[in-house]
Amino acid sequence: MAEIDETFRAAFALPDLDATARLGASIAGGLRAGDAVALWGDLGAGKTTLARAILKALGVSEEVPSPTFTLVQSYDTKPAVSHYDLYRLKSGRELEELGFEEALVDGAVLVEWPERAPEALPPETLHVRLGTRDGVRTARLTGPARWEKLIHV
Repeated sequence: MAEIDETFRAAFALPDLDATARLGASIAGGLRAGDAVALWGDLGAGKTTLARAILKALGVSEEVPSPTFTLVQSYDTKPAVSHYDLYRLKSGRELEELGFEEALVDGAVLVEWPERAPEALPPETLHVRLGTRDGVRTARLTGPARWEKLIHV
């Protein structure tokens, strides 16, 4: 994975769904075509919950299913967003068939289980690592410096 010159780093406690919604809204407010948001974390860490919060903040009102079985769900938002779940991918080459590069040209992508194809992520990806610390859900973010002015919880 290529390094970027200026890096934004932040950590937030996400003690409840409202905090997750605020983080999702902050990310949604900064998304533009070509952006990738990599959602890292163990099973049950909150990746899909955060993806739903981002999509809701972009105006998606219908049910947002987890793309575990479909592998990708696309949304007609501004920018357009494609939500990928790479858990069942056997190789990163399968992303070509799923239109990953085109999705980045046309809009932004949310990627659950990015460790299945890290080579596909653009260098300017916003990485969100979800976990728990002292029993509280947390998010550690790293990415391009432009996110520093955009992310608030």
